Amino acid sequence: MDFTRFYDEQFELIKKLDLNFTRSVYELLDIKNNKLIALLGQRGVGKSTMLLQKLKELNNNNALYISVDNPYFANVNLYEFAKKFEQYGGEFLFIDEIHKYKDIGSHLKAIYDMTNLKVIVSGSSLLQIYKEADLSRRMYEIRVPVMSFREFLEVKGYTFNNYSFEEIIENHISIAKEIASKIRPLKYFQEYLEYGCYPFFLEGISSYKQKLLNIVNYILEVDLPYTSNISYSNIDKLKRLLYLISISVPFTPNINELSQRTEISRPSLLEYLYLLEKSEILINLHFKSRGISKLQKPDKIYINNTNLVKAIAENSNIGNERETFFVNQIKSYFLNKKSFFDEDIILSKQGDFVVKDFVFEIGGKNKTKKQIKEIQNAFIVKDDIEIGDNISIPLWLFGFLY
Repeated sequence: MDFTRFYDEQFELIKKLDLNFTRSVYELLDIKNNKLIALLGQRGVGKSTMLLQKLKELNNNNALYISVDNPYFANVNLYEFAKKFEQYGGEFLFIDEIHKYKDIGSHLKAIYDMTNLKVIVSGSSLLQIYKEADLSRRMYEIRVPVMSFREFLEVKGYTFNNYSFEEIIENHISIAKEIASKIRPLKYFQEYLEYGCYPFFLEGISSYKQKLLNIVNYILEVDLPYTSNISYSNIDKLKRLLYLISISVPFTPNINELSQRTEISRPSLLEYLYLLEKSEILINLHFKSRGISKLQKPDKIYINNTNLVKAIAENSNIGNERETFFVNQIKSYFLNKKSFFDEDIILSKQGDFVVKDFVFEIGGKNKTKKQIKEIQNAFIVKDDIEIGDNISIPLWLFGFLY
């Protein structure tokens, strides 16, 4: 088999690619010490670029990049292709758009078990990947979140360190002063909330929202039907539900009422909410960990990030946007910190959220400590301030977690 065409294609892809900016999770790509790595995340977060950057950094003539959405692979057995590549001296195989290959689970298992190749794959259709055969024992999974506020600033030319959750809690005043001495964070924060979550904003802001809506529509119209028996009439109803969540104050769902309004049965509606969270369109939060299941009613529902909120509804609620940003950045920070229970952020009866035994109340610059004054380890997270005080932390600063 002649692999020349694939080497020629990858040369064209990487020759203008630089390593000046890499996503925060890039450092987890230890391809030399892991036999099978999967980069999983929503469309547009930069997975393909990460694959090609790692390929360029590896600088190995026995490494090959392929994208299985290439028509060539429509009638090619991927396992046989990989096996032949190894026979011709191949050591590292980079496979992009893995979700577009039929029965990928069995092929990856065979490649893992029957070859010595080091394989790294990327996939955007999370629902389709989760439906495939179980690869948990073989695959090292790296989740790629949307860009943080810090990463957005780096793309814009301003490089800052990221800080752990504990560092921000303990040293937020000095950290905020250091950052504010170099840029006006509130100016760039407003830009980030509208178009900073996905690196393709560099391709043009005028088409940015339409691209986001295309992502949402693809998930609803292609991914969801693949994993459930959803009808197209229900898809239109789910679009209205996403709009309702976007324009609402932080959305506390009445499932029975929503079921009646959307004409979707309660069990089906709960399953769709579960699947939409798996596909990273929604974030469903609860007051305490009870395990995550398809039939569990969320206590609050958020659109995944503020860019999606603003793309779905131009008249979004400012309180909703603030909480959405905070929830998204906290969730993203813990995304690759494996834990048995998903208790990274839960709802609080007093205040808005609990993260690692700290209570947070989210609001504008005039928000008072009334709701949390009796609580130890509690902070007000304020929008529209550059620097906080002993109980107030700037909202934008939580965009420096990764």
